[in-house]
Amino acid sequence: MLYLSTRGKSESRSFTEAVMTGLAEDGGLLLPRAIPRIDRATLESWQELDYNELAFEVMSRFIDDIPTSDLKALIKKSYATFNVDEVIPHVHLDDLHVLELFHGPTLAFKDVALQFLGNLFEYLLARNDEFINIIGATSGDTGSAAIHGVKGRERIKIFILHPHKRVSDVQEKQMTTVEDENVYNIAVNGTFDDAQAIVKSIFGNIEFKDRYKLGAINSINWARILAQVVYYVHSYLHVMVHEKVNAVAFSVPTGNFGDIFAGYIAKKMLPEGAISKLVLATNSNDILARFVNEGDYSLGDVVPTSSPSMDIQAASNFERYLYYLMDKEPELVRESMLKFSVDGKLYLQDYLAHIKRDFVAASVSEEEVQETIRACYKDHNYILDPHTAVASGLHSSSGTRAYR
Repeated sequence: MLYLSTRGKSESRSFTEAVMTGLAEDGGLLLPRAIPRIDRATLESWQELDYNELAFEVMSRFIDDIPTSDLKALIKKSYATFNVDEVIPHVHLDDLHVLELFHGPTLAFKDVALQFLGNLFEYLLARNDEFINIIGATSGDTGSAAIHGVKGRERIKIFILHPHKRVSDVQEKQMTTVEDENVYNIAVNGTFDDAQAIVKSIFGNIEFKDRYKLGAINSINWARILAQVVYYVHSYLHVMVHEKVNAVAFSVPTGNFGDIFAGYIAKKMLPEGAISKLVLATNSNDILARFVNEGDYSLGDVVPTSSPSMDIQAASNFERYLYYLMDKEPELVRESMLKFSVDGKLYLQDYLAHIKRDFVAASVSEEEVQETIRACYKDHNYILDPHTAVASGLHSSSGTRAYR
């Protein structure tokens, strides 16, 4: 499987090369040349697989340069750190199925991807006798999950930028109290977008990137997306069996476009109609909802909310979707991203019909989040976190059957 840049000016790479590269040399993001398709018979044959077995079946279709036994061992090691055997259990609240992604070591959904990526980095560095300096920006949970994915590992140093006093107290402590010598925390006076801009500018300096062996652990790294694709397939199979249905919709709290983009890849992988709908749920930082509903992708001010991991304007993974939206024309993507970097806005109304075929979207207010948490606890004695409540608040109107 070869990986190409969304901007078309970089050489194609293998999976392991794509993992170690992170951001392509031309500033684009890496994507597989083709997305494997899974037929209905194969999908049904996966119903009895446990999470590790399913992860191998999905990942191995994108990875052809790691031996089977090694890949299985990496997957097993990664999810042995979770505190439940199912790895990501489901909770059923009437017609709503909650996918619990918080059973990893830092209680963040990003543990699902970052435990795997940390082990993958360690494996590849040992195999190639190399070292890496990881640089990443976080709005909260990526940083702590990334640090706990690589802390104490040889051949790796990690530098995480977070917006000062704009992450939760728990997340700040999860990052700043780690004493391993390979971990460095950097507080940035500004927002997540400011921190992410610093990281992207560093990766844009190819000579500096190569000299200091920089690697990416943010969701610009394709391995992050791939690990998340697995839980969409897993959740689809679970709901299909539980509800005796062939179509499942997902409502996804979204800030950086990585999680729901993994759902988009899963939708393209699975048989037609298996994932019937992807509902893109944002908080008051609604750039992605405006994009889906109006074709307006323009920056606004970041508004602090109770779901800080979604307090984002410029979504790191938006460019990956833009590549498919623009019919895999890297020149159009390159021109669009250059325009966005200068103007802070893109107007994509010409693509609106296509966008609306791929997503449904809405923005949820703080008042709606609080009411959703209150109602869920009253009706089901189940506590939603604010991020999940953003997605849950759209459940009734969207007909959604599953969300995280």
